[in-house]
Amino acid sequence: MQKTVLLLILDLYADWEGAYVSSLLMNMGRGRYAVKTVSLTKEPVHSIGGFTVIPDYDLTTVPKDYEALLLIGGMSWRTKEAKQVIPLVEDALAKKKVVGGICDGSTFLGKIGVLNHVMHTSNDINDLKQWAKEAYTGEKDYKMQPAVRDGNIITANGTAPLEFAKEVLLALEVADKKQIDKWYDFYKLGCYEAELPSIEDLP
Repeated sequence: MQKTVLLLILDLYADWEGAYVSSLLMNMGRGRYAVKTVSLTKEPVHSIGGFTVIPDYDLTTVPKDYEALLLIGGMSWRTKEAKQVIPLVEDALAKKKVVGGICDGSTFLGKIGVLNHVMHTSNDINDLKQWAKEAYTGEKDYKMQPAVRDGNIITANGTAPLEFAKEVLLALEVADKKQIDKWYDFYKLGCYEAELPSIEDLP
């Protein structure tokens, strides 16, 4: 049976931030994973890059069984409407699912207190503190790294979609670490510098 990974997207989402992780889950996962989109409603959601997505689920129809919830960054995480997703994040945490946030998706996690007791990163520590205010007390565990995974919590800044994807793949054990590292090096370094992966290593 396929395992479902939920990509949570809001209007004006950053399409590139979910591109690597979704394609690798679908392809490197060899059919074991299904990637589904979730938004506030089932109305079309528009990306920063001009893509239009009709979400698979709204907040009332999300399946009870899923493997991960990934908050894809964008321009709407600081709106009051975004607060509607808090129960879904809390559900994922209660079920000990993989929860990831990239760019302002990670900042939102900080704003609702998820990052107070785990190692994490985001776009900028000062921005995170300024927006989250007293809800965020995790500065001592902030890491100036592209992506950080601590247990089942994954965070990344907006320039690190590759690193975000890598940590998600490792957390879900989509493939063995050597295979995931080969994929990452290939796309990070380019085909002239990285070891050329075998066909089995690539999506």
